[in-house]
Amino acid sequence: MRKRMALIAVVAALALPAGAATTEAEQTYALLFKEGTLDDVSRASVLRYTRAVSNSAKPEAAERDSGQIALSIDESGAAPLANLQFEQGGKHRNLGSFPASVGNPMIMYFYETVIRDMAETAGGSPYYIRNRVKEALVEPAQIDMGEASFDGATVPTRTITLRPFADDPNAGRMQGFGNLELRVTMSEAVPGWYLSFTAEAPDGGGAAGGYRSELRFAGTMAE
Repeated sequence: MRKRMALIAVVAALALPAGAATTEAEQTYALLFKEGTLDDVSRASVLRYTRAVSNSAKPEAAERDSGQIALSIDESGAAPLANLQFEQGGKHRNLGSFPASVGNPMIMYFYETVIRDMAETAGGSPYYIRNRVKEALVEPAQIDMGEASFDGATVPTRTITLRPFADDPNAGRMQGFGNLELRVTMSEAVPGWYLSFTAEAPDGGGAAGGYRSELRFAGTMAE
């Protein structure tokens, strides 16, 4: 229950403020946090994602956080829940549960892990970082139409790019994370909507090689 409430709190923290966005920003938010993305996912299958992290300032943290994420849907309760589990080296830990009717919680997991990684690496306040990301969600963003190879076919995609600290007066004190770029690629053809999530700060942590985190849809398997 505690983990479920933690995820719900994350949703509230990144929710779109009423009256605070333009039509373009509302479109961006609606695509990033699209509702109903798990409605057509078979309850007998598990969505699997890979997370690969490189962090030249904290390589031990990158190794700790690279692994597999499994998303399964539990319908044993009053409402279906999307359960997330992190797997690495034959071990696993629960990441929490989320109301499946709302959408795919991987988008929340992506933003929250990047916020945590940036705070851990650069030493900043996670509250400040989260607020800047939240503000970026209610501003017009770059949306690129494209194509990607998926399941043996070429599928249409949309990629949304956010640069939450581009105009931040404190960017120079963020040890390279001031140029953080967040990219989310999505497609109707992909179960669960999201094809990949990428966070990149080439100079992140002030070390050569910087910071990069990529979450990528790896397919489905029977539960």
